[in-house]
Amino acid sequence: MITGVAHAAVCVPDVEEATRWYADTLGFTILSPPYLMEGESIERDMGELIPIPRLKAAIVGLPGDGDRVLELIEYPGANGKPRPPDASIVDQGLTHVGLVCDDIAATRAELEARGVQFMTRAITKIAGLQTTWFADPYGTVFILMEKRDPTRPYFAQY
Repeated sequence: MITGVAHAAVCVPDVEEATRWYADTLGFTILSPPYLMEGESIERDMGELIPIPRLKAAIVGLPGDGDRVLELIEYPGANGKPRPPDASIVDQGLTHVGLVCDDIAATRAELEARGVQFMTRAITKIAGLQTTWFADPYGTVFILMEKRDPTRPYFAQY
């Protein structure tokens, strides 16, 4: 049986640049710096999924979050498409990644000072959380959440 969620992957055009952005702008820790994976093992693993069995990846995360990390991944030589500018969170498939913070107003102000563009004008209270939405430079959408009760999981705040 499945026992946990390990990571979500964000496909980016330049993994080194993306790793810097996630570290410098969002404050993620670089757990595994960008590295190239190619050869027989990656061909066996993903050769049926990607046109050129080669990738560059980095792992970023937050202290104390264990196995829950983001994988930043680039497929050199493959012609991936950027997220369409008209993409919406109501489109099917993965729509956003949730991030928890301890002070949403201060975190939003800090991220705005670093150039992050927020998708919503305000911070809203819903289901025992305060929330606000932003996107990374590659179109990946994030919901920033502050829990009313830090001792409870985010989904049990109401």
